Amino acid sequence: MLTFLSAFAAVSLSGAGHASAAASAEDAGLVLGPPEPFSFDRIKALAADKASRPFVADRSPYGAILDKIDYDNFQSIVFRRDHALWADGKGGDPIQLFHLGKYFQEPASVHVIDDGHSREILYRRSAFDMPKGHPALDLPDDIGFAGFRIEMPSQTSDWLAFLGASYFRSSGAQDQYGLSARGIAVNTAMPEPEEFPRFTGFWLERVLGQDGRVIVYCLLDGPSLAGAYRMDCTKDPVTKGVVMDIDCQLFPRRQIARLGIAPLTSMYWYSETMRSQAIDWRPEVHDSDGLAMWTGTGERIWRPLNNPPSVMTNSFQDKDPRGFGFLQRDRNFDHFQDDGVFYDRRPSVWVEPKGQWGKGAVQLVEIPTDREIDDNLVVYWVPTEPVLAGRPLEFGYKLHWDRDEPNPTDLGRVQATYHGVGGIPGQPRPDGAVRFVVDFTGPKVATLKRGDGKAEITVSRGNVTLSDAYPVVAGEPGVYRVFFDLMADGNEPIDMRMYVRDKDGAALTETWLYQFFPAIGHGDKA
Repeated sequence: MLTFLSAFAAVSLSGAGHASAAASAEDAGLVLGPPEPFSFDRIKALAADKASRPFVADRSPYGAILDKIDYDNFQSIVFRRDHALWADGKGGDPIQLFHLGKYFQEPASVHVIDDGHSREILYRRSAFDMPKGHPALDLPDDIGFAGFRIEMPSQTSDWLAFLGASYFRSSGAQDQYGLSARGIAVNTAMPEPEEFPRFTGFWLERVLGQDGRVIVYCLLDGPSLAGAYRMDCTKDPVTKGVVMDIDCQLFPRRQIARLGIAPLTSMYWYSETMRSQAIDWRPEVHDSDGLAMWTGTGERIWRPLNNPPSVMTNSFQDKDPRGFGFLQRDRNFDHFQDDGVFYDRRPSVWVEPKGQWGKGAVQLVEIPTDREIDDNLVVYWVPTEPVLAGRPLEFGYKLHWDRDEPNPTDLGRVQATYHGVGGIPGQPRPDGAVRFVVDFTGPKVATLKRGDGKAEITVSRGNVTLSDAYPVVAGEPGVYRVFFDLMADGNEPIDMRMYVRDKDGAALTETWLYQFFPAIGHGDKA
């Protein structure tokens, strides 16, 4: 389990710069190092140089002290608002820095960009408030920082945070943190241990006169590769969503069996479809409820997420994908009943590739869990082209942190997936029959009448019977329902694919994919 992310979750819940950028930092009481020339090409050169040499881990020599800064002690360290970078209101929202601690022991340098130069922000204990006798009081100066977060101008909440390894995340349009992104994924769900390269340095640039916009440059390093990133981060003043325009160049030290581009990490414990796993009182607990994909050929796909009995890896082959992401489509508070962490407000994250990514696959990894603090889902793009030592790679993409994907379709979209016992009410129940019900909503299905649409259903094994497609006449208006029974023996997972077409064969809905585990049982909604 990615318990590392659990610590991040707990913590994060709570144009060019000009010469004034450094002055603003010093006015805030921050201590800066000497100026050095800065450009993105310089960060790329640093990454290439690191990749040309053996990897050396950079762990703090003060581990014995940092081990004492556990969760409670970490939470008691508060960055002083009057020391926040760019709190002068001239552009670039205020930035607060994270202290090192038990779960974040590898320091990262943080620099402020100023008129073509950068200056490192030096650690000083005076930038933090901490209780008397706190273990951090025994640390020297210049130990570095764990990361940073970008605050709203009022400094009452933050909208973007970088903390630990290459993790970062945004609170999105509804000011509620949920899933996370990473700079890169290396050998996820492989026989050998997964690597977690980390951002070792950050360079921060503000655009004067533009609140809600910060450009972040990152230096990445890990055992198998190094990399340079430029992230132009903007919080939309109207939608309140966040868009990160990302360009990265990667420098492999050695051949990498599985390189994951634009990885997202989320949590799905159970929804109404997994009642057998619902040991908690809440009806549903998940940061995301589905993987959405927009293929290079234009097909729209929705794959409800699972909490499987064992680790499952599914690859969806594609060429030049138009987008993919973990979405939280269910926005009904009544379906969650959580008035503390508000799963109904969790952001969706959509990956929008820039340019042509070529052949590869969107790869989904689902890990069993029995609690909500474990991030048990990962999705990323895996290029078909081998990743070889000494052969640089470049990728560009946008991350949209919002309520929904940024390019909605008029096709019917999956609103809910239910399953339970099959058969015809009032008649003997067939052994092993499972009833699946999928509800669609959207412009192309809102006015359909019975007989207007036909469901095309394929399954990896078993037989489909009793299928039908029709408008639901009660409850929420505009719902179009498909149901069918599946007859299959054994406990091996069953892959299903379905969409609704009109009489001429044109698609009326997105494509529904589902992986069913007979061993878990059945009974409800995804």
